[in-house]
Amino acid sequence: MRPVPLKLGPGSDLHRSLVQLGRAQNAPGFVLGVVGNLSQVAFQCPGPGGPTVLQGDFEIISLQGTVGPEGVHLHLSFSDGDCQVWGGHLEPGSLVLKGADLLVGVLAEPAPAEQPAPAAGQSAPATGQPRVAIAVRPGCPYSARALRMLRTLGIPHALVEPRAEGSVPQVFIDGVFIGGYDALAERHGRGELTGLR
Repeated sequence: MRPVPLKLGPGSDLHRSLVQLGRAQNAPGFVLGVVGNLSQVAFQCPGPGGPTVLQGDFEIISLQGTVGPEGVHLHLSFSDGDCQVWGGHLEPGSLVLKGADLLVGVLAEPAPAEQPAPAAGQSAPATGQPRVAIAVRPGCPYSARALRMLRTLGIPHALVEPRAEGSVPQVFIDGVFIGGYDALAERHGRGELTGLR
């Protein structure tokens, strides 16, 4: 494992900075440590509903999770001025107040570059390529939920550019468009995603 330091200045978006780091390193890794504070925090609690956004002076207590070329999956805990502790999935829009210093452990061997989504109607991708491709946009809560579901289930996936006319997320299995988050969740509920691991 190779340690990679990340120093963020005021106004930096914590989530997006780690997404950029994962893409730049082109290898999976883990957040090893963090010290810093935030002026705004966007986080997703378990269950339905969109992200919660708080503004103020918040001290980061912990940040755990994975970083890689396909995205991030991060859990944040932080405290407010009354030492009340909050936590959940880190979302875009969490802004650094004065500064934040992070250490990310990146695996020595780089991961293969992302593969584009196959065209509709094409046969399944060649061996070693993900059968699932997904198009997302930053800040979209349903995109974040779909990515979280795929990561939690351990399903390999490639990130692709969204179709201009469509909403996100856009999910493709073996090159065939199946729909968005609801369609993915329905297939998960029927147990149809386990074969994609």
